[in-house]
Amino acid sequence: MELPWLDGVTRAKRPRRVPTVLSREEAKRLLAAMEGRPWLIASLLYGTGMRLMECLRLRVKDVDFERHEVIVREGKGGKDRRTMLPRLLVEPMQREIERARLLHQQDLHAGHGETRLPHARARKYPLAGRDFGWQFVFPSGKRSRDPLDGIERRHHFDDAILARALKQARLTAGIAKPLSAHTLRHSFATHLLEAGHDLRTIQELLGHKDVATT
Repeated sequence: MELPWLDGVTRAKRPRRVPTVLSREEAKRLLAAMEGRPWLIASLLYGTGMRLMECLRLRVKDVDFERHEVIVREGKGGKDRRTMLPRLLVEPMQREIERARLLHQQDLHAGHGETRLPHARARKYPLAGRDFGWQFVFPSGKRSRDPLDGIERRHHFDDAILARALKQARLTAGIAKPLSAHTLRHSFATHLLEAGHDLRTIQELLGHKDVATT
């Protein structure tokens, strides 16, 4: 049904929400209230600016300790990019990768150890899924059957576990702001900008196509 009195009326745009950003002190308190793998993942999100799934899907071969870099494969928009690996996280990341190596060896010994590969890679190199370099840096603690093909695999760390850990850490740290894993990405960018880094560099680290988004 036509509503003639609405002719020429411009619809109001949906308000754009300002993202939550932690202060440096709040970020420090939040991470200090965490431990174990949730702490390492949260620290990596804050120290690299990766999106949550980019971090959880990180493969062993894409962590470069010599160059202190992390390569993000097929990020938003399907593009690869590089971001920094903070020096303080080198040793914890090395320990985490060694843990992943031991789990992978156990899986291979049990007749498993194949991870899911990107589609193009899986078609071209069907056996590459058993290589350690393609395993997740943050593998799940147990194997499960892939609903797509029924193969028993070790998936990556459960994002719900991280969400619960962040919620508890926020309460422990006495932070009133609502926050999520993405808050750490916003805080990474804001703190770099406050430290004097140029906007174009931050755009590249975040993987934004348009600097306006940054």
